[in-house]
Amino acid sequence: MTSTLARVQPGSFLTLHYRLAGPAGDIINTFGGKPATLTIGTGELAPGVEAALIGLEEGVHTTLQLPAGAYGDKNPDMQQWLSRKELRELGDPNEEYRIGDVVHFPTPDRKGQFGGVVVKLGDEAVLFDFNHPLAGQPVSFEVQLIGVL
Repeated sequence: MTSTLARVQPGSFLTLHYRLAGPAGDIINTFGGKPATLTIGTGELAPGVEAALIGLEEGVHTTLQLPAGAYGDKNPDMQQWLSRKELRELGDPNEEYRIGDVVHFPTPDRKGQFGGVVVKLGDEAVLFDFNHPLAGQPVSFEVQLIGVL
């Protein structure tokens, strides 16, 4: 007997719960909340994660182990020093930074945000890492496919 359940393919519209975790723990987890909706091929998920979804059947609940690189390699050019003067101008002038803090910055068009992780503190500047938190790391990807269109 052949299954009639839909399978994920390029262009599929998905309703799903998912959890992405690296060695340090969860980065995102929609279980216990509202499911996510997305379209395969639009860049809402990293290409390696989208590729892991292709062929999965509607209703499946599984955990996949993705090798390092699913979110690209860690790029040293994505680390940048920002002066404390510039940081005061961008946000709270009394902000105290600690290593490991995630700091959100406005996009150039001021319509969105992106995050950087504090990796080093200097007297006059702070070093931020703007790589994706899962770049260069193996990824645990748990997914429950609720609907596939």
